[in-house]
Amino acid sequence: MTVNISTNTAFLDPQCYRTQRPPPVVSLRPSGAALEFLVFTLGQEEYGIDIQKVQELRGYDAVTRIANSPDFIKGVVNLRGVIVPILDMRIKFSLGAPAYDQFTVVIILNIAGRTVGMVVDRVSDVITLTAAQMKPAPEIGGTLDTDYLIGLGTLDDRMLILVDIGRLMSGTEMACSAGTARQRIH
Repeated sequence: MTVNISTNTAFLDPQCYRTQRPPPVVSLRPSGAALEFLVFTLGQEEYGIDIQKVQELRGYDAVTRIANSPDFIKGVVNLRGVIVPILDMRIKFSLGAPAYDQFTVVIILNIAGRTVGMVVDRVSDVITLTAAQMKPAPEIGGTLDTDYLIGLGTLDDRMLILVDIGRLMSGTEMACSAGTARQRIH
């Protein structure tokens, strides 16, 4: 199956920055089922995303910068004929200036038929968590946006921030920014 991501209308909506309702929360935990997460680091924290959303892992290479795009959009790359926006999550989450080295990884994701790259500091492993090892994200009030979090995962002495990457990447700002980058190169 070939997917032409440049025709995705969510990216082409000229009114992207109007207030839109977020998609409904979908539970990623069927009763009692274990889930696999790709674990990566940003700064000193470990994060996990659903392994089923990951298409491939790549080292960080030069990107083609797109003028007037938000800082967290590093640019685009041509991945086997598909133009892929590359987003730096350290910048997106305001975790300080990124440093690109031999450990920097681009996680290529396939989310709802879209291909997008996510720059992270390191990828460590794939872990399996049971429902008992996953706890809901704490309620912190209006100071922290937890809409894109599944919760927290615990494994031995490790605590992982579990990210609903589909929800994060479908957010209005992310979708519009990636779409803007894609439109400028056509």
